[in-house]
Amino acid sequence: MTEKLQKILSRAGIGSRRALEQMIEEGRITVNGKIASIGDRFEANDILVKLDGRVVLSPESNQVSCRVLMYHKPEGELTTLSDPENRPTVFDHIPKPPQGRWIYIGRLDINTSGLLLFTTDGELANGLMHPKNEVERVYATRIYGEVNEEQIDKLTQGVTLEDGKARFNRVVYVGGEGRNAWYHVTLKEGRKREVRRLWEAVGLKVSRLIRIKYAGVDLDPNLKTGQFRELTLSELNKLRKTVGLEPMDALPPALDLTKSGAKGANKKSPYGKPSVRAKDESSSSDRPSRNGRSAPNSRGSSDNRGRDNRFSKGNENGSRRPTNSRDGFSKSRTPNKSGSSKFSRGSGSSFAKGVGIKSRGTVKGSKAPYGSRGSKR
Repeated sequence: MTEKLQKILSRAGIGSRRALEQMIEEGRITVNGKIASIGDRFEANDILVKLDGRVVLSPESNQVSCRVLMYHKPEGELTTLSDPENRPTVFDHIPKPPQGRWIYIGRLDINTSGLLLFTTDGELANGLMHPKNEVERVYATRIYGEVNEEQIDKLTQGVTLEDGKARFNRVVYVGGEGRNAWYHVTLKEGRKREVRRLWEAVGLKVSRLIRIKYAGVDLDPNLKTGQFRELTLSELNKLRKTVGLEPMDALPPALDLTKSGAKGANKKSPYGKPSVRAKDESSSSDRPSRNGRSAPNSRGSSDNRGRDNRFSKGNENGSRRPTNSRDGFSKSRTPNKSGSSKFSRGSGSSFAKGVGIKSRGTVKGSKAPYGSRGSKR
């Protein structure tokens, strides 16, 4: 079956469809020796494609395996392939794929850490980032300032930003107090600095921001900052199902880290040894990591026993903080000034269950789920 040229090249990880259309219009792409035109259709397995005279796709190489890499981005790294000021980028510590190229899914700014996904499948990347699919992102936010119910109501109902109206789908308090109060927030779009701008719109400051979930895939709590692993088969198929793609029957061979093209790949990483692939319960075998040991299971490892889970599913310590949401899930109870109870919609499995609260105040000793490092304002 024939397909549009830009779709074939996008799926192979050559570029986004919009960028490829521009390259075609500029006459930079040839197919089987002829300059391509917008609207050209081909059989994917029968074409030799050159970009600026360099072969980018051939019958032997056009079957790029769908891979997805999970990376725990630290603060201080740019989400870009290269930086003119030579600052660290997210590509400095991940290996090159055997075929195609990595496409990052959802940019994180330099001061934001957490889950960043990379894929070699352009169609998957486009589906996960396209606004029409409303793919859910979850962030842990540390808020500088006292949060009240009125502010949370505004954030979930919608506030006007310079680029239009925006809102959080859920806001859930998960722990901490004073300058170290943490909230999980969910939204279904990815505008520039949207989480920070939403909080600022109600007079509050985000002092730390961590993405902990994207399209139903959680950041592996066993991954330290700067570490990565490939997704398990079940995680990969969860992403594909989200955007209506057919599931995969098996994973491609594990990445060969000895051939890594990452900058500093042969040097000691400042973040420790990277994980290659987590054990998948649905997989018939474990693939070893570079040091010969199995990569850590995404469910946890014995090395982390006794340690706090930094990516807590919610708050169960009885802290008296507001919990609010608009999109369903279990109910939480909030007394109003008259003493009667009103019900707001609380969280599902990834959020706090919701507790009785007052407008202000926190139970003494309420523990911050992500530590109490100094404020970064």
